[in-house]
Amino acid sequence: MSTRYPFTAVVGMDDLRLALLLNAVSPAVGGVLVRGEKGTAKSTAVRALAELLPEVPVVAGCRFSCDPASPDPGCPDGPHGDAPGTARPARMVELPVGASEDRLVGALDIEKALADGVKAFEPGLLAAAHRGILYVDEVNLLSDHLIDHLLDAAAMGASHVEREGVSVRHAARFLLVGTMNPEEGELRPQLLDRFGLTVEVAASRDPEQRVEVVRRRLAFEDDPAAFAARWAGEESALRERIVAARALLPRVALGDAVLLQIAATCAAFEVDGMRADIVMARTATALAAWAGRTEVTSEDVRQAALLALPHRRRRSPFDAPGLDEDKLDETLEQFKGDAPDDDPEPDGPGDGGPGGPDGGGGVPPQGEGPDGPAPESAEAPESAPAPAPQGPGAGERAAVKAGEPFRTKVLSVPGLGEGAAGRRSRARTEHGRTTGSTRPRGALTKLHLAATVQAAAPHQRARGRSGPGLVLRRDDLRQATREGREGNLVLFAVDASGSMAARQRMSAVKGAVLSLLLDAYQRRDKVGLVTFRGRDAEVALPPTSSVDAAAARLEKLPTGGRTPLSAGLLKAHDVLRVERLRDPSRRPLLVVVTDGRATGGGDDPVALAARAARLHAAEGTASVVVDCETGPVRLGLAGTLARELGGTAVTLDELRADSIAGLVRDVQAAGQTQQTAWRAA
Repeated sequence: MSTRYPFTAVVGMDDLRLALLLNAVSPAVGGVLVRGEKGTAKSTAVRALAELLPEVPVVAGCRFSCDPASPDPGCPDGPHGDAPGTARPARMVELPVGASEDRLVGALDIEKALADGVKAFEPGLLAAAHRGILYVDEVNLLSDHLIDHLLDAAAMGASHVEREGVSVRHAARFLLVGTMNPEEGELRPQLLDRFGLTVEVAASRDPEQRVEVVRRRLAFEDDPAAFAARWAGEESALRERIVAARALLPRVALGDAVLLQIAATCAAFEVDGMRADIVMARTATALAAWAGRTEVTSEDVRQAALLALPHRRRRSPFDAPGLDEDKLDETLEQFKGDAPDDDPEPDGPGDGGPGGPDGGGGVPPQGEGPDGPAPESAEAPESAPAPAPQGPGAGERAAVKAGEPFRTKVLSVPGLGEGAAGRRSRARTEHGRTTGSTRPRGALTKLHLAATVQAAAPHQRARGRSGPGLVLRRDDLRQATREGREGNLVLFAVDASGSMAARQRMSAVKGAVLSLLLDAYQRRDKVGLVTFRGRDAEVALPPTSSVDAAAARLEKLPTGGRTPLSAGLLKAHDVLRVERLRDPSRRPLLVVVTDGRATGGGDDPVALAARAARLHAAEGTASVVVDCETGPVRLGLAGTLARELGGTAVTLDELRADSIAGLVRDVQAAGQTQQTAWRAA
């Protein structure tokens, strides 16, 4: 077994370590979501936590980790009766982003179940994580169908496996810890709310602290065992403190005055539902136990709010997580009432040992260790103002604010795809309505019962069937083919030329693109952004799952200069060509936002734009032109461009969901027509 990096050797990241330790003290807090840039030791800290957890008593031989004191009466390995108990270390189970559904929830042997009526069940990762930690690195990239299973297990504390009338249920209560880089996309709100706490991590800007991080990491890689031995004393002391805090936790009092502060805080920040109130109460109680106190204070409530509320108050993926601390302090002061003082004497384990209490729960151990104290964390520098955009051409205008987003019509790619699960276009998927059957390629995952029986029925006499059971062979099994929805690559090509530069007009255009970005977020698409103005086009944002990054680039987009429409279309063509090589199963949707004018890019810009558009049409790229032309006299140039692309044109007004009901059919019909012409050619 490989040696893990010691938890107490992690430098800085006080909020992250405190959130993890609070969950170790009280698993009912509900887990931690760690958001931050790559290379900030998110995974290192999470993996190190498992070494600090107390051993878990289990029924000997039970694959589902039943507690000998209260075994699960529905355990597939039960009933256990008076089975002997044993103890094992707490597990940390990692869920890979690309895991299959059967790997997560477990798998049934369908052949045995149908032929013999035997529930031969192989447990999955949810069973392995029961009473331990389930860790998902890059949780924001997890497939939707896996997220659905996580949500169900987290809500019910159990996992259900259903296969054509044969079902298995087992307990699945675990501490859910996820890490993510927000630049790669956000989480679905349902899963986001399942995490009790969230913390933001970033690399320190203090040179001394960065030196200490490198020094410790190199020492660990040179000799992991020796490095871990040097920190064994601090690890043991921290482990003992967790045990003592767990023992103290049932005696911590949560007074009415403190509960009023919690409720008032959640109401002041307009969080949805009641889960935030419950999580805050559990977190504040754990903070008091961690500090060695039997009463929750106002400072505990404040710290709990900073950990439990930021991810629950977001109204859209474009809202930055965080809390207004001045507003938080005002609310706590207003509803303070008879809440306990913030500095009572500790009653329990926090008596000046490693990471002793500090006000309302204190900070985790600072990792002084055998090498002396680690450098103090430097406060993150305030963000510098963005430099003024530098663009080609004269007459450049400053960026304008986007208009209010609205609900858009559904734009989809015609035909039937096989891309990543999503919510935009039709596709063959593992989930959805059953449309037929086929012979399985590899392991059988979705049985088509009627087709299997139909395949086996003609051979029963030849196979010597004498009883009621059906005699099955591997060749009889049929896999159900299903149709669901896929996510697409939505590439925006936005005209930022002078003809679009009127302030109200560009504000409306940005509002429309922002609305389409929000729609892409909800439908689990990847997005990219190409802009064109002046003499050339540029990739403002390569294809990514982070729609908030696209929104940030759009917000800063300046305007001015000529309209190199051909350059914009060619740049979009290059982006799509590269993406087809990277992810050939993800189908693209090109959204061109322009008034259709072409005034730059060559001697005959209109002809060049038409040729560039026909390149997309020849490759079967589904496309929509959002016509931004305004005024009483319209030239209809966007409609001409749409015909060259083989797509359809819609005005800004038609893009709204409450207008023209036939937009989707128009897009699909146009796409099918141009695909038919492309195949014929």
